Amino acid sequence: MHTFELELKDIGRVVGGDPAAIRRAVDEWSALPVDMRFFPENREPPAMYQTRLNGPISACGPATYTDGMTRTLHFEPAEDEGWWFIRRDQKDQLPIRVSIRNVWDTNRSIVLRSGGPHNYMRMIEHIVALRLGLGLDNLNVVVDSGDPPLFDEGSLDLVRAVEKAGIVEDKTRLLTWWTVKEPVTLGGSRGDFLTILPAERGLRTLLADCAVNFPNALGRQRIQFDLCRETFRHGACARTNCSQALMLYCKTIGKIFADIRNLGYNHNNILIAGKTRYVNTPRLIHEGKSLEAAWHRAMLDLVAALSLIETGRLAGTVISYKAGHALDVRMVTRLYQEKLLVPLG
Repeated sequence: MHTFELELKDIGRVVGGDPAAIRRAVDEWSALPVDMRFFPENREPPAMYQTRLNGPISACGPATYTDGMTRTLHFEPAEDEGWWFIRRDQKDQLPIRVSIRNVWDTNRSIVLRSGGPHNYMRMIEHIVALRLGLGLDNLNVVVDSGDPPLFDEGSLDLVRAVEKAGIVEDKTRLLTWWTVKEPVTLGGSRGDFLTILPAERGLRTLLADCAVNFPNALGRQRIQFDLCRETFRHGACARTNCSQALMLYCKTIGKIFADIRNLGYNHNNILIAGKTRYVNTPRLIHEGKSLEAAWHRAMLDLVAALSLIETGRLAGTVISYKAGHALDVRMVTRLYQEKLLVPLG
């Protein structure tokens, strides 16, 4: 059994936020029990070469923001390094590179945009999380709009599609592994923080400790894992969560607003939490407790943000407590601004 005991004694270089507030948040995080540790013993070895899809594959589902429409994602092998969204309905625009440089908004989801104002892609986190989660380095995602499909099982449909096509190495392209050159921490304004620690002894793995703390039925959840295909697949079925009050707002007053009016959330594709109990049936039960919120936060939010590093893969340890899209994206931005990413030798 793999043991992973993590005690954050030194928050390292603070690149944003109040150090005293961060220390209080760290103490709060440290006091939480770990609900689940997932460290597969027979995980795949660290990759040496970049990977690509073995052949084209598609996945479709109801549109997220357009009522009554179906949207399809076409995954195709990429010749260029990195991930690219290609909007076929934007004839005079270049592909949108999946990069921290192209983040447009982080309010409700991560939105990428490049070039003209209509050349954007919304809620990309549930898609690009597969980059680091499955170790798929180079990919074209061809779409006909900026509105992605919304699946009833998180991103598991996309995982299955990639598994069906297969992932192959490109032995003409070496893979770069990055780590941070020193411990780095970013604090938020609501008792949240992110910390990234350098890879130990040059190990090419990404370990994670992810915790959430909600004032409703979701409550406190904390998981630890080694990011690999097995752990990502486990957590990929976790749905976005929201409070019962927010769901009611979306279905009533929220319909006044354009970005909510046709939002396709329902009791199947989202986890709804009341004050003391779930409104619908939660998933990812471990020892009698649902950890769906923590797994969604870890795999489809945090891993997605780390996938905004343009090339290569990240190694080290990442700790997330009560964080969200905005803090995730700010952290990746700081890594570039402060020149904190260094290649592993």
